[in-house]
Amino acid sequence: MFLNLDFQDGLRIVDTHCHLDSEAFKDDLDETLNRAFKNGIEKIIIPGADIKDLPYAATIAHKYKNIFFAVGVHPYEIDNYDEKILRQYLCDEKCIAVGECGLDYFRFKSDLAEEIQKEKENQKKIFTAQLELAIEFKKPVIIHSREANHDTYEILHGYSKDLAGGVLHCFNASEHLLTLFEEGFYFGIGGVLTFKNAKKLVEILPKIPKDRLLLETDAPYLTPEPYRGKRNEPLLT
Repeated sequence: MFLNLDFQDGLRIVDTHCHLDSEAFKDDLDETLNRAFKNGIEKIIIPGADIKDLPYAATIAHKYKNIFFAVGVHPYEIDNYDEKILRQYLCDEKCIAVGECGLDYFRFKSDLAEEIQKEKENQKKIFTAQLELAIEFKKPVIIHSREANHDTYEILHGYSKDLAGGVLHCFNASEHLLTLFEEGFYFGIGGVLTFKNAKKLVEILPKIPKDRLLLETDAPYLTPEPYRGKRNEPLLT
């Protein structure tokens, strides 16, 4: 399994990627979680994105028995990378994964080739450092990949035999990344599936084994139809 979360009986829903540590939930976190838990959401995982948010994510996870957290640095936050801090939180009993980590080339502009290449190499360096931590601590990984499918695949393919599994968060319908289910990876599917421009994802979904699909909200982002324009939350998993 990607995540070792035991269920006592029956069908349960897990939001495998929800940024409960976001400012968007600051004023009504308890109410948000009560709505979710009362309506069938059994467990929630808070992904790591920025080092500075880890203390709050851990605090939330320890307050609620059905909430867990991951430690990681998003590719846009690599300047804040601190392995010592990640190691500290990886020893926490409520920490169950490394991530979200990966590559994101979305913001790069073609007229800045030299700077772009340097930034890509920096992202790859921090990405692989986090994969090595995951291997050392025997944790699965939560992967962020945006407009970087080739490099993401090449790196994951090189590490997959040593990793304790992982999930491609917000799977982008890449045929290139699709083959990673054969190497132990899962695919996170959320509100994007309901968007009008998600035709490619709808078409590729049947190619993914059902036991390799995970639900996620990415809340407070990517609110599904017909609620777009409003804040996303675990209830909408």
